[in-house]
Amino acid sequence: MFDRMSAKKLNEIQDVIDYKFKDSFLLQEALTHSSYAKECKNRKMSYNERLEFLGDSIFGLVVSDYIFNKYTNLPEGELTKIRANVVCEASLAERAFKIDLGKYLRLGKGEESSGGRKRVSILADAMEAVIGAMYIDGGVDAARKFVLSIFVENVELAVKGELNKDYKTHLQELCQSKSKEKITYKVIGELGPDHNKTFQVKIFLGEKVLGRGAGKSKKEAEQQAAKKALGEFVR
Repeated sequence: MFDRMSAKKLNEIQDVIDYKFKDSFLLQEALTHSSYAKECKNRKMSYNERLEFLGDSIFGLVVSDYIFNKYTNLPEGELTKIRANVVCEASLAERAFKIDLGKYLRLGKGEESSGGRKRVSILADAMEAVIGAMYIDGGVDAARKFVLSIFVENVELAVKGELNKDYKTHLQELCQSKSKEKITYKVIGELGPDHNKTFQVKIFLGEKVLGRGAGKSKKEAEQQAAKKALGEFVR
């Protein structure tokens, strides 16, 4: 049985994903990171890696089916490019941030203290695990409904070539949803002659360094810094 707090969180996340599990243990497993399970040495506990494996395939299938049937004029190469942009860690994590999935994860103490609830890789894996759990619990129709409700916006951006492109805007939106601190960019170095300079930029959230980047212009360096910050968004 779940303790009272876990049951409350499970009910909350089911409201968020708009799906009621017949077997709520599947959802708990999807939300359990290996670090949490390994700390529970007195009992055997399932965690989400197997569900993540299954969810990865279901996610790819649903997105492939959707873009194949909707964008009938696009050749295979374009469809492949769109799918790759949507079915990736950055896209999964970005949507996980949107629904605040990290709030519901069960993490070990070390992972918790190091900012695991906002770690891109953990969030992306958990999102795939939820998709896998939903597929087992409700079949492909349930999984498809959830995936499309969450990811159609990303598909449309990918078709326009705009998904994961403006890293600064993406980072700004994520930070504003999680913190009142301001993002600032600071040039920390310039290398090379005037006609072929490389700018180095550091990005801050308040006083905390989020990332660094380099580019042939200040704008390019800022985008690269934001991209790196998104790759490991921990604060």
